[in-house]
Amino acid sequence: MNSENMYSIDRLVEFGLGIGIAQQMIKSMNHAVQNSAIPGVQTAPYGASAAHNYFCAIDGKQAGPFSVEELTRMISSGNVVRTTLLWRPGLTRWDLAENIPDVLKLVALMPPPLPTTEEK
Repeated sequence: MNSENMYSIDRLVEFGLGIGIAQQMIKSMNHAVQNSAIPGVQTAPYGASAAHNYFCAIDGKQAGPFSVEELTRMISSGNVVRTTLLWRPGLTRWDLAENIPDVLKLVALMPPPLPTTEEK
């Protein structure tokens, strides 16, 4: 083995150690971010986005909190439309339903209206 081969093996070992350290740093940082809290903002635990309680502005008055299931029923019945103002913990302000990605997912899961006899 000559000194050039030894040098490249040393470099590969250093590179491997560097990757190992970087992975540990990423794991540590992800853990810190997932477990951090923002003062004044209540958020659901990591991975529990489906547990949000939504508040709606209906007839100019605040209503709620509504679970995801209740909100889905309200969307299907037409009580909540794209221009309905909504808020949930984690949002900084009230916003239109069409601007909230979580609500858009609920709308996308709703079946389209039944076709009329002329459309069949």
